[in-house]
Amino acid sequence: MNHVVQIEKPYLEDLDGVYQVFETVIRDAFEKEGLGHLEEEITGEILHKKRMLKEAMINQSSVFFLVARWKDQVIGTISFGPCGEIIRECTDGALENIGELGSLFVLPELQNQGVGSKLIHAMIRELHRRGTENFCLDSGYKRAQKRWVRKFGEPYSIVKDYWGEGSDHMIWLCKASDFLRK
Repeated sequence: MNHVVQIEKPYLEDLDGVYQVFETVIRDAFEKEGLGHLEEEITGEILHKKRMLKEAMINQSSVFFLVARWKDQVIGTISFGPCGEIIRECTDGALENIGELGSLFVLPELQNQGVGSKLIHAMIRELHRRGTENFCLDSGYKRAQKRWVRKFGEPYSIVKDYWGEGSDHMIWLCKASDFLRK
């Protein structure tokens, strides 16, 4: 990447670009997990993310987003908001008052080039600035789980076979200060 990746809050004129990131990355993730045939689930996930972003931008909800830009194009996203339903369910409400880091998406052709790490670090700095010390995150995608174990360590909770036999769901509980760059 010859140009510098910029991380900042999204603007209304970014909606279509962020929507395209959701569409591309969610479809790609399902495909790579061998789940590309689950069109209803894919479409549902894309629509959920679009609604969440629009609500965050227009109505100033409790969710906020950051976007990664490269050459004036939105290439990635990350969000932070209230703990999601799966985390509440899988932890019997133990993390209910902990905010969730989510919607980390980077266009497939730009993955593994540090964009996701830049988004994570920018969000953690923002959380720290806002006085939020703890955050959680979760994943049912095996590929993502490997990355999160490398980045965040062992999960707080592993829900065996949550997505079917051999498909676990993992949840991490983290302290922002543990991940701030010195």
